[in-house]
Amino acid sequence: MGIQLSKAHDLMTKALDYRAVRQDLIAGNIANEDTPFYRPRDINFAKSLQAEAKKIFNEPVAPRLELAQTNGKHFKSASVEDSGQPQLYFRDGHMARNDGNSVDLDVETTEMTKNSMMFQGITAALKKEASMFKAVLQASERTQ
Repeated sequence: MGIQLSKAHDLMTKALDYRAVRQDLIAGNIANEDTPFYRPRDINFAKSLQAEAKKIFNEPVAPRLELAQTNGKHFKSASVEDSGQPQLYFRDGHMARNDGNSVDLDVETTEMTKNSMMFQGITAALKKEASMFKAVLQASERTQ
């Protein structure tokens, strides 16, 4: 097992992984701007990241509310297992063109810019954390 810099370090590296996947999906959407019937794809990783944070910081998990079954012939409630992985979805809501494609280049470039800024912010935080750890190691070497 390696040295753990902080509990947030694991969360930040997971967030970087998700941001990289999202960047690839957005780039794919832009590349398929002229593909007939193409629907833009995206991931929602906020829920997965929140679950990961709760696990890392040992926060209690909210109890699950069970669905009441008033008749034995009713279907049982569906069990939704959270895999901890981000959920892929189609980003609809924009008017499809005549060829059935619903990629909006303005939306895609805006989302790519937002994602890049978040990636850079997380990277800067990881670099700062590493430099603080390095400074502590160097200071401890001088005291010996």
